[in-house]
Amino acid sequence: MVSPAATSATAGEQGASAKAAPEKKRQGRLSEAKRFKIFSGVANKPLAEEVCKFVGVPLGETRMQRFSDGEIYFQLLENVRGADVFVIQPTSFPVDEHLLELLIMIDALKRASAARITVVIPYYGYARQDRKDRPRVAISSKLVADLLTTAGANRALLVDLHAAQIQGFFNIPVDHLFASPVLVDYFRKLNLPNLTVVSPDAGGVERARFFAKKLEVPLAIVDKRRTDINVTEVMNVIGDVRGRTCLILDDIIDTAGTLVKTVDALLAQGAEKVYACASHPVLSGPAVERIINSRLEQLVVSNTIPLSAAAQKVEKIKVLSIAGLLGRAIESIHMETSVSTLFN
Repeated sequence: MVSPAATSATAGEQGASAKAAPEKKRQGRLSEAKRFKIFSGVANKPLAEEVCKFVGVPLGETRMQRFSDGEIYFQLLENVRGADVFVIQPTSFPVDEHLLELLIMIDALKRASAARITVVIPYYGYARQDRKDRPRVAISSKLVADLLTTAGANRALLVDLHAAQIQGFFNIPVDHLFASPVLVDYFRKLNLPNLTVVSPDAGGVERARFFAKKLEVPLAIVDKRRTDINVTEVMNVIGDVRGRTCLILDDIIDTAGTLVKTVDALLAQGAEKVYACASHPVLSGPAVERIINSRLEQLVVSNTIPLSAAAQKVEKIKVLSIAGLLGRAIESIHMETSVSTLFN
């Protein structure tokens, strides 16, 4: 016969179990709510939407407005407390506006108690100012890294930095992606005859060598001398390009002055056809007109920066998406698995 005390103890245990069950369910809902979130500025929202579609996460709701004097107003429209947050915003033209938008977004996320903030910057503005190449100049790329960290970024995901050492300017972890897997795949399928990869300057040799190795083709180098900002003079071609199809590889195409002069130099040395590819289609100033009037067969770029309306109309320019690459990297960072395996 069961004693009243035992019956009371059993009932108490059952009652405690009944109360514990809802607690476990509530904890499960909290865990689900803490899945990673993706937000975007206005610099390249189509890319952010494509990344969200790839990873199966809805793009976070925000409000970005400006006062009549141009002052930025930003508000998060959903809860991010305890969430792993990724902010996609290239600092492309207008560079300063997009950079300030990114800083304000980071600050809002920090003050909303996001657990971790990763800035995803497909194009890192000011990357070309990475050293003191002249007296009394700023190292602006280091300044931008400091601003992002001070604003509250915990991690950075960058694509094709102009100089790899910029990673060292950050005091937070940096993952450096390359658009080359997407570009290599395209040209491998294109199967161009007698292909030679060409670096437009000495600084891009390592990038071009990696590309040439992946395609299993020879490498050539163009000796470029810069006389002023956005002004270059191509001197000579190092390597045999006669009778070859040349592929110029660069990270940034800005005014396209270097590109057009490199095309002319290669054709003057006997190249049959010249293609070009780049990660970041800045295409400022007379770039579009120069590309149209050049003897370039095709320019292949990634969508780190959205093309201008004029560039979108140029048949010579083809855009490849890196949304899948960014999406896989974001998933790896969130799950804390290796990002470097994306390039194996």
